[in-house]
Amino acid sequence: MTTAHVYLIPGFFGFTSLGSLNYFLGVKELLLERLAAHGVDAVVHETETLPTGSIRQRAVRLLHRVEQERAFEGDAGIHFVGHSTGGLDARLLVTPGVRLVESDLESRICEHVRSVQTLSTPHHGTPLAGFFTTLQGRNLLYVLTLLATTDTGRLGVTAVAQYLSLVARLDDFIGHKDTLLDHMSERLLSSISPDRRHQLWEFMDEVSRDQGAVIQLMPEAIDLFNAAVTDRASVRYVSHISAAPPPFSRVRLRDLSNFYAPLGLALYALVHRLASRENRAYPYPALSADAAGVLSSHLSFPVSAATNDAIVPSLSQVWAEVGQVVEGDHLDVVGQYGREYQGARIPSWLKSGANFDDERMFGLWDAIARVIAESA
Repeated sequence: MTTAHVYLIPGFFGFTSLGSLNYFLGVKELLLERLAAHGVDAVVHETETLPTGSIRQRAVRLLHRVEQERAFEGDAGIHFVGHSTGGLDARLLVTPGVRLVESDLESRICEHVRSVQTLSTPHHGTPLAGFFTTLQGRNLLYVLTLLATTDTGRLGVTAVAQYLSLVARLDDFIGHKDTLLDHMSERLLSSISPDRRHQLWEFMDEVSRDQGAVIQLMPEAIDLFNAAVTDRASVRYVSHISAAPPPFSRVRLRDLSNFYAPLGLALYALVHRLASRENRAYPYPALSADAAGVLSSHLSFPVSAATNDAIVPSLSQVWAEVGQVVEGDHLDVVGQYGREYQGARIPSWLKSGANFDDERMFGLWDAIARVIAESA
């Protein structure tokens, strides 16, 4: 039996691990289990990427990772699963005739690529990217640059991190346990130091050096991307779609059980609102009757151009064959939802009210494993 190589590719602001935070939380184990159940012997690789770098540079990073693993030798099949911008990285790499490096490495690798699956990917851009081109967005990125590249900035962030870690411990005495702040404190904040070798500063330094994806994820730029990036006939392309309910539509009394909850609800409302603004000059392509039926049958709310997962519009996520459609936000689908994991309580990052759970997580990644098995 040949071994399939499966590459999990993170999205915008993505990382493999940061402190003890993992991007694909529990995904590798679940995917390996489901692949085995479908009769596939596989190695799953969680790939590193450039958090805000251009799609081309991110694709080059992916190319070198595949080269490093020698996954294109022998009869092994290669399968890409890209979350968010990671799906665009895979599409670019697999494009017929693409020249990312000065060699024939792309063509040698692509001879072995069997499937490209995208998850919550902005195939037609996301309005949220436009925020980072506004004055407020540019100032935010500039502040991140200063914090990462100056001794004063690193000292300031370290002091704030230590203060927040203290708050996370103290609020336990008034019943606020297992909050997002507790999670962040345990897995990242408490480990931060001014030492520039810390993973956080390396991550933020990469953000400061290349922000090409900010422009490239805008609908205007993605329009050109799609004109140049074509599908390879020998590869199966499947897009998995995520959508979250409108803000405040499912607020329950228990959702307001601590004083962090209103802040989380407000943040979700803000990003959902920003992601709901379709560009009138570059509207999302009309869905086929089959695709429209699949989306509407899997969601408990109407689908429109404003429907999104708090980061990417759902209609923008549709590309080629539509796979699994899940009611969940952008981070739920990579394991970042409220649940028990390895003896710890994992909080949800976005207060979407989608109620994403283990059953949906299992169904989604089982569907991804099934596509790999069928394509192998």
